Parts: sequence; C-alpha cells; structure tokens
Amino acid sequence: MKLYHGSNVKVENINLSMSRPAKDFGRAFYLSAEIEQAKEMAQFKVETFGGDVVVNVFEFDTSVLEELKVLHFDRYSEEWAKFVLANRNSSETLHDYDVVFGPIANDKIGRQIFNLQAGYIDFPTFIKRIQYPEGITFQWAFCTERAVKHLHSL
Repeated sequence: MKLYHGSNVKVENINLSMSRPAKDFGRAFYLSAEIEQAKEMAQFKVETFGGDVVVNVFEFDTSVLEELKVLHFDRYSEEWAKFVLANRNSSETLHDYDVVFGPIANDKIGRQIFNLQAGYIDFPTFIKRIQYPEGITFQWAFCTERAVKHLHSL
C-alpha cells in the first residue's frame, strides 16, 4: 500500500526523535493513504515553518501488521476521543503500540480540550467538536522503530 507524508522537506530517513509530541496518537511518524490529505499537511507546514511543499511517498506491506502491535480505530468513538485527549495532553509516550490507525482530529482540537477541561462542554460535545468537519479522514501513526523499518521510500 502507498502511504503519503506531507512535509516541507524531503524525508530521507525517518527519525522518530524528530517527531513532535502531543499529537493525536502521540510521538510518531504520521502518514495518510490519501495524497490530498498529505498535500494539505505539507501546505500547513510550509505556511508554519517555510520551505517547499513535499509529499513523501512510502510503500508499506500491510501483511506485517500481524507482526506488530496495532491499535485500530475505524470510526470516531469515545475510546478514540479519550486516546487522542490523553496523547494531546502529554509530551510523553503513553502507549506501546507500534502502529495506530484511526481518524484525524479537527485542527481546532486545542480549543476544544480547553473547553472540556474548563467544564464548558461535556464529553459527548467534545467528541462531536473534534471530528474533522469535511468528513472522516484517516491517519497512520508509526510509533516505533520496529514499525518504521517497514516503510520503504519511493
């Protein structure tokens, strides 16, 4: 399967220590099966950090998922939202999964976390507000070196 990573630089070697913490599924190398999603992320990174729009393409043999510890969310759910909330609130790795697959949270999640923690909204409202407004879009998070070694740059 082809997976895409949107960036402002060409990724020659995946270095998990360069990944930012406090993301949806924790510190990881994030990819999408949708090239348009990767282009949007690349554009965001260019607007934030400068550089050029780069969509890095990787091949991933999904048969190796049987060898890896995988967490799979197939839809927005309370379990997904709690996992995202915990990861967004921590600079530490909170799990030992090699790969996490699931929906992308809305870009405005920071505001919704504040609203939830301040008591302005309840958890069901939080779940609704952190869903991507254009419809569900999925992401792959490669969280360990064990998983990353199965990504092959094209």
